[in-house]
Amino acid sequence: MKVVFKSMMVMAFLVLPMVAAAQGRIAVVNLEEAILQTDYAQQRLSEFEQNEDFSADREEFENLRAELEKLAQDFQRDQAAMSEDQKVSARQKVASKNADLEYVGKKLQSMQQQNAQMVFQELAPKAREVLRDIIATEQIGLLLQQQTVIHADLGYSITAKVTDKLNQLPSEG
Repeated sequence: MKVVFKSMMVMAFLVLPMVAAAQGRIAVVNLEEAILQTDYAQQRLSEFEQNEDFSADREEFENLRAELEKLAQDFQRDQAAMSEDQKVSARQKVASKNADLEYVGKKLQSMQQQNAQMVFQELAPKAREVLRDIIATEQIGLLLQQQTVIHADLGYSITAKVTDKLNQLPSEG
């Protein structure tokens, strides 16, 4: 009985890797990255950043940053000669300018994220088709989102393949 049990265990250990191999490969993908790295997405993101509203907000951000740096430098330079009231006033100006800078920075970031989300939603159906094709071609048995994986060797990632196939699709004007 022990001999039969041992023989079955040895057979199981020998057959198990073959069964796993027959079920396909394991891969990870970052679909958002794959989509946003396409030539089309990069073009759309670039066009958005050149539009008038975004450019105006970015210019305002740069001006506020320059003003904040100047206020901070002036305060550092003149601090020793200032009265306590002047110091309080200068700190308030710096804090106010910093709050304005943060507000505009968050507004720019929000606008960029919204635009990226629109591009992602536009290309997601094509990306799913490309994924189905790659899964079939590469015989992938298990596909995981890269963001939820604790560790994966780069050899498991098909993100670049998805981007390349999306770039090869005919563009719809």
